[in-house]
Amino acid sequence: MTGTPDTIVHLLRHGEVHNPDGVLYGRRDGFHLSDLGHRMAERIAEQIGHRDIVHLRSSPLERAQETGRPLARALGLDIVTDERVIESTNVFEGEQFGPGRNALKKPSTWRHLWNPFKPSWGEPYKEVVARMMSAVHDARREAQGHEAVVVSHQLPIWTTRLAAEGRSFLHDPRKRQCTLCSLTSLHFVGERLAQVSYSEPAGDLIPTGDRSAPFSAGGAAEEDRP
Repeated sequence: MTGTPDTIVHLLRHGEVHNPDGVLYGRRDGFHLSDLGHRMAERIAEQIGHRDIVHLRSSPLERAQETGRPLARALGLDIVTDERVIESTNVFEGEQFGPGRNALKKPSTWRHLWNPFKPSWGEPYKEVVARMMSAVHDARREAQGHEAVVVSHQLPIWTTRLAAEGRSFLHDPRKRQCTLCSLTSLHFVGERLAQVSYSEPAGDLIPTGDRSAPFSAGGAAEEDRP
């Protein structure tokens, strides 16, 4: 890397969602943070609310907006709602993936699984990266010389990181390094992305057993499975 990063755009994944039925909620309305999710959001404000963050934008979905609010209050910023950082589309949206109710066991769903590189069950990875990076660069320009936070969702954040690091989009969802309320930070020198870093300011709030489970903490299905 040459040059010292002058602008940082942090991609913040939302906190835990109240989803006792294990529904793949995707872009559906009505899925809010759980009590633990609100604690995670408050922890984010405590941990990074003192940083040189001058711009905050978020996915329009409730869980993302609710995650960003404590930080917005701490910083005295308004949240800019940005459709480009919304969750990815998925044909399994609304299906249940909890124990004993896994939609992938139904033969009628198998026709959607033929191409994991695209992926065939949802929004193409390249399109996800294109919209995410468009929003990232707008946030970078707004925060030039400072820091910005973009509240988004696991798959869009992870896919953006894979692209930034030149890695294959094919991956095991259970092995994504993108826990609840984690920060995937993009460090820029001018307009050039120079470095990617990762941290978990609320990591101690995530139950140990949920870190490697195929479902989110609290029984919530991962937003973008399979």
